[in-house]
Amino acid sequence: MKSRKLLTVYLFLLFLAVATMYSLWRLNQKQKRRITPRDYNEIRAEGILRIITEYSSSDYYISGDTIEGFQYELSRAIAQIAGLEIQILLEMSLSESFKALDENKCDVIARNIPVTSKIKAKYLFTDPIVMNKQVLIQRTNEANNGIEPLRNQLDLAKKTIYILQNSPALLRLQHLEHEIGDTIYIVEEPVYSSEQLAIMVARGDIDFAVCDLQAARTFKKDFPEIDIDTDISFTQLQAWAVRKNSPVLADSLNNWLREIREGGIYGKIYKRYYDSQRK
Repeated sequence: MKSRKLLTVYLFLLFLAVATMYSLWRLNQKQKRRITPRDYNEIRAEGILRIITEYSSSDYYISGDTIEGFQYELSRAIAQIAGLEIQILLEMSLSESFKALDENKCDVIARNIPVTSKIKAKYLFTDPIVMNKQVLIQRTNEANNGIEPLRNQLDLAKKTIYILQNSPALLRLQHLEHEIGDTIYIVEEPVYSSEQLAIMVARGDIDFAVCDLQAARTFKKDFPEIDIDTDISFTQLQAWAVRKNSPVLADSLNNWLREIREGGIYGKIYKRYYDSQRK
């Protein structure tokens, strides 16, 4: 008799667990159906262009009581020409930015992303936003007990280098391993931004990181302890990314960017944030 009661209880609990799992599955499916891919027509109908970028001293930051930054001002210029309102999401992690794009939480990743064949297989890119290259962030000899910064890429053998998770710099460093015939220990950071990695180098928490030159020049102004004079890659095209199922948005962005360039607006924004950083 006792065993029958236990069996009844177990069967009831099993039924309850299965019913709960089924309910959660149904709820998840409904949520997925609610989030529909957005292209230009959906964005125009809502009147809002959702952009994701990182909070940094070059892309988006608060100065006094105003918001500034290269990506922020470029986004605003595009929104004004397009007649759209912009909604900006901030995300330090490049990997999480791509995840947000995949989940339709944003329409555009407004960051200087190197255009590589690997990423082009999954996403559409705008026309190039900037020409850039990857550089090694390390400490100056004054900030590193008199140790001279590395200048030869061969000296990267057996060194540990930090990059952003899913950064295009990963492929370049892997190629560099083959070129120098030795191991480079690559750590993909899933949470921190390039600026945070630069701060960690300046403080001596880590020895090496890689980021793009335009951003590195900005970091150098705030953290003179870092050295940014060793190139890791050749000059690359860098652009914004959108989903593969947003081709009309990609074309629209290119048209708006072209109009901004021809009107001289882009040149003024670029000069303010990047030309002033050249040595």
